[in-house]
Parts: sequence; structure tokens; C-alpha cells
Amino acid sequence: MFESLTAFTGSLRRRDTLSEDRDAGAAEKPHRRFPRLKFPRVRMASPAAPKKILPPGASSLRLLSWNLLRRTGVTCDELARLIEAQAIDIALLQEVTEEFEDLPSLVGGAFVRHALPGRIHGPAIWARNGLALPRRVPLISRAIRRHAVVADIDGVSFASVHLSHGQLACRRQAREACDSLLTSSAVIAGDFNMVGPLKLVGFREVGPREPTHYARGLVPVRIDRCFVRGFACRQARALDRGRSDHRPILLDLTATPLKNEARAAA
Repeated sequence: MFESLTAFTGSLRRRDTLSEDRDAGAAEKPHRRFPRLKFPRVRMASPAAPKKILPPGASSLRLLSWNLLRRTGVTCDELARLIEAQAIDIALLQEVTEEFEDLPSLVGGAFVRHALPGRIHGPAIWARNGLALPRRVPLISRAIRRHAVVADIDGVSFASVHLSHGQLACRRQAREACDSLLTSSAVIAGDFNMVGPLKLVGFREVGPREPTHYARGLVPVRIDRCFVRGFACRQARALDRGRSDHRPILLDLTATPLKNEARAAA
């Protein structure tokens, strides 16, 4: 029993000695320093410049809106010649048939068209500098099912519309089309089939104040219209109708600060 107690006491002494040796060695050697961590230098991104909503180097955006008159109206070649002669940047078109799918091969750019259900024609958009997110926006209608064709260009939404003939229906459809334009700057134009004033919240009407069509070939009416948000109009005029029964409207638009635009709309 005495021997076992002596062995146990010796083990405790050896453990204490080892502990003291470690402490002494730690006191002699300097503390080991971990290597300095090097993190990659991250450059803070500067605030993104606002997207250009006008063609590069241009002071204004030239927009055309025209009901081409299906079958017997304007041809693709005639439209191409007008686009080149007037230096058009964006064309919002109505009653556009399959023939006009060849337009980019004549003047370049991008083109989107959606025919009305059961019809050979429908609204379309052509843009010289390309289109993004082209889409069809259904509008509430009865006899002829209507829709708007919408696309984005440099962060601005453009809508081409051909609305119903009923005065209440076309106003409701115009508001529905505007509700689908979610960008801060937007343009909606086309054949509104509307007589008299229209108030669209946040938009201003900037089209020419002259007749663009003769109802039943006799009564002059202004039914081809353009409403804008985030733009000012430098000039608006109606051109000769050519083979169509509608006069094309031509507008020179410039971007405006939103504060100024809100003040003008009020």
C-alpha cells in the first residue's frame, strides 16, 4: 500500500514538472504572431449613371405614330422610305400586317407585332436602336378583342394602341394601357378612336392639334394621339396620309426632369 501511494505521488510530481517546463519555455520564447491577413481591396462602385433614353448623340427623339390601313394601305417599302426620309427613331404602328415583318431588312432596327385575335392586323413597334421586353397587354373589350403592344427602350416604356370605337370603352382601354407602363418615363400613342379630351394621370397629351382622319370620309376628327410622361414635345405635326386613311403624326421629344414634368402635368 505504501509503495502504491509513493508511485501515485511520483506521477503527480512528474506532471507538475512537465507543466513547469512548458511555462518556462513559453516565458523564454516570444509569443508567435499569426500572419497578417490580407483582404482584397474593394473599390466602391460609383453611382450608376442614368440610362440614356435618347439615341446616342441626339438631342431629341423622333417618334412616328401611324395607322397604316390593312390590305389597301401603306406598303412596307413606303413606310421604310418615310422612316429614312424623316430620320425616325421609333415608330408606333397600327393595322400592321404580316408583310411588315420585313421592315428590319430594309431599315435595320428591331420590330415586334401582335395581330388582334381573329384579324390579319394588329399594333406594332419598330425601333432603330433595339427593343427590350416586348409584350402584349390585353385590354377589356367586347366585339373586337383589343390589346396594346408594349416594349422598353433604354428603360422607357412605349405602347402602341388601336382602341375600340365606343367612347367609354376606348377611354377605359387607354387607362388600362397606361397602367401597364411602370417606368418613370413612358409614351403611349396610336389610333385612339376618341373624340374630345382625355385625362391620363401622370401623362400629358402632346400630339398635333389638327385632324388626322375623316370619319366616313367626310367628318374631320383628331383620333391619332400621343401621351407622354417624363418627356417634353418640341414639335408635333401631322404629315400627308399617303395610301392610308389616317395621317401619320410626327413628334420630336426631349427628356425632362420628373419635377418639371409633374409640375407641367398638374
